[in-house]
Amino acid sequence: MNNNFIAIHHASMIISNLVKSKHFYHEILGLAIDDSRPDLSFDGLWLNINENQQIHLLLVDNPDPFERPLHGGRDRHTAFRVKELSLIQMRLDKYEVSYTLSKSGRKALFCRDPDGNTLEIME
Repeated sequence: MNNNFIAIHHASMIISNLVKSKHFYHEILGLAIDDSRPDLSFDGLWLNINENQQIHLLLVDNPDPFERPLHGGRDRHTAFRVKELSLIQMRLDKYEVSYTLSKSGRKALFCRDPDGNTLEIME
């Protein structure tokens, strides 16, 4: 059993309209907006489920299911929080699984499972 994983940190969803999505998640569902979202090269919104979990809304092109963006941070993904990111990097390197580091400078990486599902793993 791997006790390096702590929790699911966030789930990301691709959206097509920030105003409509903000209204739905914030006004209708009542999720609080997290203003700490870093300055990224695309619009979006972070919403708090509780103090440890979030939904990230990504206003990016919605690609064909068979054409995934190169960097997993611009794709649908689930984020896992771990105690030591370096342990995950060592395992991915050992098994020759490709990954990209977070473009925001956070201690995080993105990789894909065998079906192309994106995982973000962050410290």
